[in-house]
Amino acid sequence: MIDLHSHILPGIDDGAQTIDDSRELAMRAAADGIGTIAATPHVRTDYPTTPEQMEQGVALLRADFAREAIPVEVVEGGEVDLEALGRLDPEEIRRFTLGQTGRYLLVECPYYGWPPGLEQRLFDLVVTGVTPIFAHPERNSVVQASPARLEALVEGGSLVQVTAASLDGRIGRRAEQTATKLVRDGLAHILASDAHTPEIRAVGLAEAVRAVGNRELARYLTEDAPAAIVAGEDVPPRPAKRRRLFGR
Repeated sequence: MIDLHSHILPGIDDGAQTIDDSRELAMRAAADGIGTIAATPHVRTDYPTTPEQMEQGVALLRADFAREAIPVEVVEGGEVDLEALGRLDPEEIRRFTLGQTGRYLLVECPYYGWPPGLEQRLFDLVVTGVTPIFAHPERNSVVQASPARLEALVEGGSLVQVTAASLDGRIGRRAEQTATKLVRDGLAHILASDAHTPEIRAVGLAEAVRAVGNRELARYLTEDAPAAIVAGEDVPPRPAKRRRLFGR
């Protein structure tokens, strides 16, 4: 599997604080069946990560994991908030894209509220040739009240990433219900961990995959779509709907 959302870089944001934290996350990921992790540190006012910091962190982990024989590939990325989108220049945005292909950018959904003009900001990114991947909207109270709000974003060219811990119930009932609905309604394209530390949203996708209850769809969310994104290719069509989802 490929995990496109993690805070595995040490000492950059509110994720891993030490190289030992990073190693632990990677070893747990490998044990869970994950072979590739995107390092997506926060890019926002409280964590103003630069492309250089991210790139240096990725290089550090690649070298360290090779020495430690940890079988996980680390690729570039960033979790950019809406405010930061307005101040990054095109080259900085390209460097924060997943795998630095210039094609897909993880954009942080706010936890509270729905900023005016959000849809337009994401569409403006689409116009430049960069596809936004809207991260963890199932944890936003506005989306929880009306998941269909995401339809306009998806129709405008954005993709949606759901957090594994939401889907398998670790974050709470409302997040689980919303994540389940987004997957069922075809409004979720990627399943990722948003791992921060071994104690906070620990890395892992297997439990959420089991929760989906449909092997073909689970593979699409954790392997097929993420692989295309890392390669900078078009995301393949979602598998045809099946009656059996979430064990029912």
